[in-house]
Amino acid sequence: MKHKKFLISIDTEGDNLWDYKPGDTITTENTKFLTRFQNLCDNYGFKPTYLTNYEMANDPLFVKIFKEVAQDNRCEIGMHLHAWNSPPDYKLAQRDDGLYGSAYLIEYPLDIMEQKIAFMTDLLTERFWKKPVTHRAGRWATNQNYFDLLQKYGYIADCSVTPGISWEDCPGFTKDSKGTDYTEFNPKPYKIEGTGILEIPVTVRENHRFRKPPVKRLKSYLGNTYRALRGTGKIWLRPNGNNLENMMWLSDDVYRSSNQYLMFMLHSSEFMPGGSPTFDTPEKVEKLYQDLEVLFKHIAGKYRGETIGNFAKGLKEDNR
Repeated sequence: MKHKKFLISIDTEGDNLWDYKPGDTITTENTKFLTRFQNLCDNYGFKPTYLTNYEMANDPLFVKIFKEVAQDNRCEIGMHLHAWNSPPDYKLAQRDDGLYGSAYLIEYPLDIMEQKIAFMTDLLTERFWKKPVTHRAGRWATNQNYFDLLQKYGYIADCSVTPGISWEDCPGFTKDSKGTDYTEFNPKPYKIEGTGILEIPVTVRENHRFRKPPVKRLKSYLGNTYRALRGTGKIWLRPNGNNLENMMWLSDDVYRSSNQYLMFMLHSSEFMPGGSPTFDTPEKVEKLYQDLEVLFKHIAGKYRGETIGNFAKGLKEDNR
């Protein structure tokens, strides 16, 4: 069987933004921990796409290291837009229902949306000497206005869609604002209506993995078979310290399918101890790397690494 593509998407952003509140100083210490991950990718010929936000584009160390890596074609620098702290500043009316979430770009007036996209595109182009062509929305939220603006500023690929997952329970900053519902979205690449942008969705599947019961009992086998057939919830290639077997099953399931790629995702801060709630100790980060070694070795036997932008360009050329 022909090798499929392995796409690595890293939301490249400040430290532990899960705890962020308006007015907090955002640090970027996680930059110091990214070379280890890049070296791991280099060992397997994988090419991460670092979807970079405002504070990381202003981190001199990140720019110094990854401008060179990108120039060597070992990674791609894309855009990740956190609207709440990306210029220009614009004051939104905060919701008054007791709920709270950082502002989605789609909550802003259209002209402010455009100014923020234009600013980040220019900043990344200046910092990394190459115009970004791949994008992921902050907090996964998109709409047609957003895509129309990305088209205007030269983007060819978006990877914000999480098929089968709704973010509507995640409030924004303004009254009645909420995340995007991707429950019925296509899990395969598709052209976004009215644009030339290709949506390259995150790999998300229903988990149909069969778990062999520890004790040989017919009832246990039948129960586990039923659960595998029915599905046990959504699974994606996003490490959490306890899901290596599920991720390996997912990589095999996608390989057997008609989809042409497998997409991994993680946040840059998750490679740093204390940079996230999930990997908050050195021991948990070491466990993460142990899992990544096993997972990447498994994937390397069936997939070939590619950046998201180059993958999208290849799809466009194949469909001409």
